[in-house]
Amino acid sequence: QLQASGGGLVQAGGSLRLSCVVSGVTLTYYAIGWFRQAPGKGREGREGVGCIYNDDDSTEYGDPWKGRFTISRDNSKNTWHLQMDNLKPEDTGVYYCALYSVCGLIDYEYRGQGTQVTVSS
Repeated sequence: QLQASGGGLVQAGGSLRLSCVVSGVTLTYYAIGWFRQAPGKGREGREGVGCIYNDDDSTEYGDPWKGRFTISRDNSKNTWHLQMDNLKPEDTGVYYCALYSVCGLIDYEYRGQGTQVTVSS
């Protein structure tokens, strides 16, 4: 089970931190990632925001978010965070955390519910 939280309304240039609590899953062979879902576009509308491998903490980010977003994890709490800095209005959307076999894939193994991020200009 994955539980995402931390979305909200923020002005452009501001920051948010999303959190994803994972339970009931053996994570050794998974990566944790975040994606944004474009409204009404299904599978093709998933945009990979960022992803972290649990074995070596290596990360990958989508081009629009490189240098502004950072994924980290808190092992003690089985929680992953997406730190979102210098937010832009075009970052607005519903963000999901998900388990992946490999970062960069469109298809995930499991996902949690989304959390809405709204950035005002």
